[in-house]
Amino acid sequence: MEIDALNSNNGYRQRIESNINNCLTLSKIDFPMEYQGKVRDRYDIGNAYALITTDRQSAFDRILASIPYKGQALNQISSWWFRNTSHIIKNHEITTPDPNVTIAQKARPFPIEFIVRGYITGSSNTSLWTHYETGKREYCGITLPDGLKKNSRLEFPIVTPTTKESNHDRPISPMEIIADGWMSENHWNESSQKALELFRFGQKTADKNGLVLVDTKYEMGLSHKDEIIVIDEIHTPDSSRYWISKDYEERIASGNEPQNIDKEFLRLWFKKHCDPYNDRILPQAPKELIVELSLRYIYLYEKITGGNFQFDECENINKRINENMNLYLNS
Repeated sequence: MEIDALNSNNGYRQRIESNINNCLTLSKIDFPMEYQGKVRDRYDIGNAYALITTDRQSAFDRILASIPYKGQALNQISSWWFRNTSHIIKNHEITTPDPNVTIAQKARPFPIEFIVRGYITGSSNTSLWTHYETGKREYCGITLPDGLKKNSRLEFPIVTPTTKESNHDRPISPMEIIADGWMSENHWNESSQKALELFRFGQKTADKNGLVLVDTKYEMGLSHKDEIIVIDEIHTPDSSRYWISKDYEERIASGNEPQNIDKEFLRLWFKKHCDPYNDRILPQAPKELIVELSLRYIYLYEKITGGNFQFDECENINKRINENMNLYLNS
């Protein structure tokens, strides 16, 4: 992989391999854990939340592996985007006292995820390409034209919302969202418009750095002032799909998949070796895939932010988090 080659000359691979078993799989701080998500653990610290981004790797609505430095890269990528998109819409971030921690204002989340797509692609059961490939042309209230090819650019970005449910998220149309009371019409209109604005800004920023922002997921909610804000994360490799732009056209023309800098290659590996939706026990991901995914998170952090990734060599990540949390709370 070219991405791997870009990182091979700076010792990143060796650092990752030496920390292959030093992952933050489960956080533990001196506050009640209010919620454990697929990747983030949420703690109630009174007037705010402490969101701890772990190294857990999820896909297909389940945990696949733990990836060294993933949580740090995710948290810091998201923080960078929060700071650089606040002119479009406010967000929940207050501060980041630790590489893996975001202190966030409390919000009332909408029960809808805002999926914005600029290309037709994907391999999951809810992906646009999987739906389109079966001959269906209606998706989330949008009519797609005939003749689209996998991984091709859509005429314009589209919002394809999904519900946030305990088992599996499901696509839903804006008409259903409003008619069934998932969101008010005003909240839907403002949130979906802001999602498109964020996506266009993300695409322009990515393009400047040799990347293609293919699609992404936004979560939004109401602040204590009843303002719509972005919550959770933004434009990370977990919530988004990125491709390398320089050889995109060439690879598509030759029938190859675009070079991706997200978890899609890991998803494809699991789909090849098992039924990730229905098998009770999954195979263990090979070490080289785990290292490669860690490299991709770090590569994307550096590509987007323009800064060097700062490796934290501590042997006890939970201890470091507790120390930094205490410093923040006592400041």
